[in-house]
Amino acid sequence: MAVQLATWSQFEAEAPELAAAGHELLHQFGLGLAFIATIRADGGPRLHPVCVIVTDGGLFVALVPSPKTRDLERDPRLAVHSFPPAESDDEFAMTGRVVRVDDTARRAAVQAAYRNRIEAHDTVFELLLETALVARYKFRGDWPPAYTRWRVGRGTNQPAAASVAT
Repeated sequence: MAVQLATWSQFEAEAPELAAAGHELLHQFGLGLAFIATIRADGGPRLHPVCVIVTDGGLFVALVPSPKTRDLERDPRLAVHSFPPAESDDEFAMTGRVVRVDDTARRAAVQAAYRNRIEAHDTVFELLLETALVARYKFRGDWPPAYTRWRVGRGTNQPAAASVAT
């Protein structure tokens, strides 16, 4: 069964409020920052901080040759999580897959939106979304948060406090 995936612009069209909240949380420090989880060759998880770039209708990362690059070239599945905000516990998370961007025009668009130089040996990946989630807290430490979830092709749910099994 093929996994349905969406570009950032498709996500924005299907779930504009959720995409805006995700963009805000990813860019809360000016530069887009997130943690990306990849899968090591032995099947274990690996977590990395990355700069994310929203441009040209997509969500991208430009990676130097590294273990995370090798992970994504071998297995394109990933999870992304925003950095924690200074003033709240709000969160943005997504799952999906990457597609390597070799097209010169798309790489140039990513470079134009990014403050650091993307070198020829760097790999640019577009992050395609399968799911996204925003968790909003009334105040720091509040539990449970109000979750808004989205899945490609299924839309969003209404924000609601999660139930926690005890």
